[in-house]
Amino acid sequence: MYHARIASLQARLAFEGGDAVLLSHLPDIRWACGFTGSNGMLLVRLQDAHFLTDGRYATQAHAEVQGAHCHISGPDLIGHATATGLFDNVHRVIFQADHLSFAALQSFQEKLPHVAWIPRSGWLNELKAVKDAAALKAIRQAQAISETVFEEVLALITPGISEQELAAEIVYRHLRRGAERMAFEPIVASGPNSALPHARPTKRRLRRGDVVVLDFGCYVDGYASDMTRTVVLGPVQDEVAHVYQCVAAAQEAALAKARAGISAAELDQAARAALKAAGLEKYFTHSLGHGVGLEVHEWPRIAAQNEAALPSGVVITIEPGVYLPERFGVRLEDLIVLTPEGYLNLTHVPKTLYVL
Repeated sequence: MYHARIASLQARLAFEGGDAVLLSHLPDIRWACGFTGSNGMLLVRLQDAHFLTDGRYATQAHAEVQGAHCHISGPDLIGHATATGLFDNVHRVIFQADHLSFAALQSFQEKLPHVAWIPRSGWLNELKAVKDAAALKAIRQAQAISETVFEEVLALITPGISEQELAAEIVYRHLRRGAERMAFEPIVASGPNSALPHARPTKRRLRRGDVVVLDFGCYVDGYASDMTRTVVLGPVQDEVAHVYQCVAAAQEAALAKARAGISAAELDQAARAALKAAGLEKYFTHSLGHGVGLEVHEWPRIAAQNEAALPSGVVITIEPGVYLPERFGVRLEDLIVLTPEGYLNLTHVPKTLYVL
């Protein structure tokens, strides 16, 4: 698998007329050669590939890295690469402009004055977006853990518990069930806090009548899950039930169009049109979704501005929401993989309104 990925990078490198590409973003390095540590660089040349890390990861690198030669150095990885001749006869190097700091680039230029550094953003986006069987298996496993935790914490959503206490339970139960770590800080947003799309858990204690938005995910074998459900600590106000139905209809409108080849903008527009018909479009204040993989937010962004056609095998979220300021919010999020015929939904938690 990793030899094939290195080969795909070399083919793209040749197409762009470069002599080498330097990967510095750790999720991309993991995708390309399998390394899971916290310090490393991958130099892919037209004829070979070289992974560099420091002595802390000597054993780990030799055990994990495939498709590239391992080099163990001190803290100056580029200095080691220069001293060992890895940049000899290398004149054009593509680098990840969206991940390499300006200070680091200046240091590289000083060490390698003969090299022309070619900035590229999102250089691996399309390659990483298409998930193979191993990636999909890990995503399914991560999603299964998150769904089990969701079902477990429903019993804990009672008057008096705080958002922070619920968030702590969510984290604990994920880790106990085998998650490597959380994909992001869980969102537990109740009452007026639910109208904040990226609310952080607070000390606020839940009350009867609260709308509660729960958004979380975890990592398994390096791949993320992501899900959102909205519940109500009854009784349910008529307006809450109406908004929930409108958000669910917006999600279904997008899912009805979901298939490989459609543009991200078309999916976003489908959900937005459904909410516009209900008079709620102005309260949908974020994009419809995003890619999920080795990072919980990766290409593609499912937004009105993104006209890119979505490939078969891409895993994305579909998560419309409506947020009424200082009152309440509703969001529903499913994780799907696009196919030529449509999509497979990786989320199996029911979407009926949970009234607790």
